Amino acid sequence: MLRLVWAQAAGGVIGADGALPWHLPEDLRLFRALTLGSTVVMGRRTWESLPPRVRPLPGRRNVVLSSTLDPADAGVEVARSVDDVLALDGDVWVIGGGEVYAALLPHADEVVVTEVDAQLPGDTWAPALDAGWLPGARVPAAGWARSGAGLRFRVTHHHRGSAAPGPVPGVLADHLAAWTRAGQSGGVGAGR
Repeated sequence: MLRLVWAQAAGGVIGADGALPWHLPEDLRLFRALTLGSTVVMGRRTWESLPPRVRPLPGRRNVVLSSTLDPADAGVEVARSVDDVLALDGDVWVIGGGEVYAALLPHADEVVVTEVDAQLPGDTWAPALDAGWLPGARVPAAGWARSGAGLRFRVTHHHRGSAAPGPVPGVLADHLAAWTRAGQSGGVGAGR
């Protein structure tokens, strides 16, 4: 199954100068829970933006989609084409960047989007989801959650009309419960 996961600010901004333009610990924990034990696919610039202490991302098969990267780094495989990525077995999560998302979105079964309620400058954007993508589980169900860092955010699971939702809604529900227990969902509710 091919899934995409990203966080975006208003206007679809997903990156600025090779980094996330926000710090959202709750989203990082969700990202880890979703991708641990799976294959993660990223572009060369996303690979190079990872801090050396987490490169390769631990507990995951790391694949870089690139026509130029020399696979000299231990713990990383290189896919030279979209077809190479589509041939990967098991659960595959595409984790960035913008060009890789755009290339693989037409082939994806599910997308998980964290929306950050902020206007931030950026130079990399998420692709738009067309009408073929149906919104599924959303946490919180209405309104926004508030991060321990003070940012408002929400997470939506999207799936194709013909695809049965996998385990993602359950993972989202578990994380909402954890955020609530931690007292970090103060922004939950309409109008907040």
